[in-house]
Amino acid sequence: MFFSKTIKAAFEKLFNAKQQTVKGVQSIFFRSGFIFIGSVVAVWISIFLYTAFYYAYMPNMQHIRPVHFEFDSCEKLKGPCGWPSAFVRFTKKQQFLMVGQPYKINLYLEMPESTTNKELGMFMVCSSLHTHNHGIVDKSCRPTMLHYRSTLLHYLTTLAFSPMLIFGAREEKQNIMLELYRNFEEDQNHPVTSISIEIQSKFIEFYSATIEIHAHLYGLRYLMFHWPILTAIIGITTNLFFISLIFILSYLHFTYEEDLQDEQFSYEKGQIEKSTHKNSTDLSSESSSIEDASLLDDLIKSSDESNKLELNLPEDKSRYIEEIKSKSK
Repeated sequence: MFFSKTIKAAFEKLFNAKQQTVKGVQSIFFRSGFIFIGSVVAVWISIFLYTAFYYAYMPNMQHIRPVHFEFDSCEKLKGPCGWPSAFVRFTKKQQFLMVGQPYKINLYLEMPESTTNKELGMFMVCSSLHTHNHGIVDKSCRPTMLHYRSTLLHYLTTLAFSPMLIFGAREEKQNIMLELYRNFEEDQNHPVTSISIEIQSKFIEFYSATIEIHAHLYGLRYLMFHWPILTAIIGITTNLFFISLIFILSYLHFTYEEDLQDEQFSYEKGQIEKSTHKNSTDLSSESSSIEDASLLDDLIKSSDESNKLELNLPEDKSRYIEEIKSKSK
């Protein structure tokens, strides 16, 4: 009996140790997989958040639109009768520029170095920005002219670039840049969708015209545009730090609850085993006490019966003698 109980206890200890080992290995694999997957997810979330922030925060650096001027031709005189004007639509949507971002709006005129343009002197270029319902947001007028070059400089330049001028690789023209707006900021209530331009000169000559809108960056946007790799590393690292902090706190909370449940289960299991062992011990002691009591009762009964026999024997003997005497008479 004692040998069988010892073997049973040894097998139970071996089984519990094996079960704890398997459970520990499973827990290690689970936690390692959770850490690996969490790290990969945290990195991708950091990259996605920085990319989304970059495209939402950074404006388009440049918008270029061709400008097609119109004018009324004169029937009697050679050339235009009115001022050349143009209407350029940027977008049909409600929003074109970023709110709160300063912009530079420049007009580029490609003008030949003709005698007419040289004699033209200064001329005015006026523009106005419009909303989608043709409301005027802002107006601007700027003077400009051809860059001056002396006769001697003109001859020397023509002589120096004569081969390229002959073969058409170079032309006698100038690109005039005119800044219409320096720091224009979009109004959210009145977004700009188009611009109208008017050159206040009837005799101007030009090949083409374009309008360019440049974003004037400063602060964080300036750093993000001019140093994109450095700012991307800093931004992704910052996002990764906060996301990793959230993952670590969640992981510690999860493992703490799991360990607490394991400890509670082990405690309850130990209490159940103790109570079961105690009940079995009590039952065995009770059964042994009951058996001892029954043995004592049997002994008492047997002693009583023997005493009764010893007491009843003389009475029977005297009664037998009296019967013999009566028969002899």
